[in-house]
Amino acid sequence: MSLPHAFPFDPTGGYTPAQLLALRPVIDEPADFSDFWRATFDEAMAAPLDWSIKPSAHPSNATYEVFDIEFAGMLGNRIGGWLTKPRNETISRGLLIGHGYGGRDTPDLSPPVDGAATIQPVCTGLPTRSLHTSIPSQGGEHVAHGIAHRDTYVHRHCVMDHWRAISVLHEAVPESRSRTDYLGGSFGGGVGALTLPWDNRIQSAYLCVPSFGNHPLRLELPCSGSGETVRLLAQRQPEIRDVLAYFDAAIAAKHTRIPVFVSAAAFDPAVPPAGQYSVYHTLGGPKELYPLTAGHYDGYPGQSREELEIQSRLRRFFA
Repeated sequence: MSLPHAFPFDPTGGYTPAQLLALRPVIDEPADFSDFWRATFDEAMAAPLDWSIKPSAHPSNATYEVFDIEFAGMLGNRIGGWLTKPRNETISRGLLIGHGYGGRDTPDLSPPVDGAATIQPVCTGLPTRSLHTSIPSQGGEHVAHGIAHRDTYVHRHCVMDHWRAISVLHEAVPESRSRTDYLGGSFGGGVGALTLPWDNRIQSAYLCVPSFGNHPLRLELPCSGSGETVRLLAQRQPEIRDVLAYFDAAIAAKHTRIPVFVSAAAFDPAVPPAGQYSVYHTLGGPKELYPLTAGHYDGYPGQSREELEIQSRLRRFFA
């Protein structure tokens, strides 16, 4: 894959599209990986939600009504975000929508799912709705917060935010309990992959250019995203590799049994393509793949066509 760029590294990671499709990742899994995440899920479910909802200052549109939501985070903080309800359709399901490492400042008002109430939380420490006084909000710093231990790593709290957001959605909109799905990209794709296996309320998911897959390989591949912070940190502090093993989206994917649709890029300066494909290849249930030309790179030939094709396939996938 050859696209013009000025990066001091190869955004393909040295893999051709054919090699990415043929990739068969072998990643060492901590013996207590499942136990750790099941205990984390139980911890998240046991804490009071203390949620609130009010009409949002963000403008609604003809299709969706928008509300501001807040609920208790797991670090004494508040998690903010948005809840949307369709105006002209009967609510028949729910959708949890993740976000990238830039956080989120507006809700998504065009989800590829009809009849869905959505909840769109901003994860712990990220802008604009869930800032935390002791957690850096910039992705390159946020990604390293608490990384010395699996219990304190910020990504653990971000996953718990997702589970707790589903609980808020189900309490605020009881009709959403009949079916709940997940949609997220980049950071939201990786954290989403960590979210899925342990919460049986989620029935299917879409992961777009998912991050945090196959950390042993990612740590060998330079990039422009948050992974570069972690790669350089691991060179100075190799002991964090043991912590990262618990937050490997590709290992989590092995435990996922629900249908998952993945779009993975062959050229991506921010998230190494081999990590994205590792998440897809290790998924343990029904799966679909859309091979993107590029991720985190705008203006490439065929981009609009690919985006339209993905939206069409998503509507069929979530139907």
